[in-house]
Amino acid sequence: MRLNEAFEVVRGDVVAFIGAGGKTSALIGLGYELFDKQWRVLATTSSSIQEEQLQLMPHAMRYDANPDEISEALSEHGFVFLYESIRDGVVYGPAITWTRQVLDTIDSDILLIEADSANGLPLKAPLQDQPHIPAEATIVVSIASLSALDKPLDADHVYNPEPMIEKYGFYEGGNVRSAWIAQILRDEEFGLRGIPEKARVVVFVNQTPEVGYLRGRARLIAKMVLQSSRVRSVALGSVRAANPVYELQRSVGAIVLAAGQASRMGQAKVLLPWTKQHTIIEHIIHQLIRARIEHINVITGWYADDVKKLVKAMGAKPVHNRAYKTGEMVSSLKAGIRSMPDNVAAILVVLGDQPRIQPKVIYEVMKAYAEGQGDLIAPSYQMRRGHPILIGRKYWSELLELRNYQSPREVINAHADEITYINVNTDSVLRDVDTPEDYEAERRRAGFNK
Repeated sequence: MRLNEAFEVVRGDVVAFIGAGGKTSALIGLGYELFDKQWRVLATTSSSIQEEQLQLMPHAMRYDANPDEISEALSEHGFVFLYESIRDGVVYGPAITWTRQVLDTIDSDILLIEADSANGLPLKAPLQDQPHIPAEATIVVSIASLSALDKPLDADHVYNPEPMIEKYGFYEGGNVRSAWIAQILRDEEFGLRGIPEKARVVVFVNQTPEVGYLRGRARLIAKMVLQSSRVRSVALGSVRAANPVYELQRSVGAIVLAAGQASRMGQAKVLLPWTKQHTIIEHIIHQLIRARIEHINVITGWYADDVKKLVKAMGAKPVHNRAYKTGEMVSSLKAGIRSMPDNVAAILVVLGDQPRIQPKVIYEVMKAYAEGQGDLIAPSYQMRRGHPILIGRKYWSELLELRNYQSPREVINAHADEITYINVNTDSVLRDVDTPEDYEAERRRAGFNK
């Protein structure tokens, strides 16, 4: 995945890079990607960069040149870096108050700003006057390098470690851990400091290897960072790679549809025993927890009080569908969508009567989403589409517009050419429990006695 895809940049954006461990490389990399798309790319720094780094850009010139000259340079070179002065091998940029002026006077497609400094170190806590993010920033990319892992927490390896030690009790000289990096990145006083309220925040964990154990540690960092509702997504990758982003972790919520009456069962099927410890609904929630799904909302209707009691005990959120008697499945799905936090980028639609749901299937669906394979992803067994289905936010408005007598399949089938199918080796994605015979059959398939 390219940086411009992961950061979801559009013409007119002002992108600020903060943090440590690859800001300049990310700015240059994004600039060249957009240059290749024939955008007019303007870049600068509100902090400083090394003079040698200017050689990596097609053209550099003073920021106070005539606007027509800057426009002509953009036409000729496509990617232009503006600076205020060069002293002792260091390039300094104009004050951040200049940003509005350049947006009003220069006909560029995008403005990229390095808005922080870290002396080449892989992780930082900002000083009191850092970072320097203009109020006009629409995207802020907060960067840390995975190379900080297992390095000593001291001034030789981490920029300004004292505030981290003071606030969190990290011990000086101790090896930096995954949880420490995540805590710094999601902290309002550290990794998120000074970001304008309306700016979209993307975290980039740089120097993540393409394969191996360290990629798993980067994924763990991403999951912890996404606990902050301020962070839109976490990109994992290496800025120097041909495709710099290996995966884009975003917050995904699960909507468990458990509002049905189950008239053919004679009782609430979601409350039937499944394991010795759990009912069907409890087992499904447990499997979602094992798959590391952060937001699990269970939609209730019939038997709401009993379901709600079990759901809350497991840490999931019960959401009552007031239209459960007449609204069919789509009314529950709509209630679930409306209940999702603003930072959730996609939902997993989970059937409350599909007890053989497996974490490995959820993992494969989530992996495909993280790797940018689409926003509509479904497991498939022997060419048959199953559940859970992942639905990105771009499709939610169409689902919310459905009438309660319509089926969610109408939206999914309308985008059939956009569905990514993940082939799985288990028929559990197809099996639900509609009748007592189904229940017994599913228990046998799961290896339980009748």
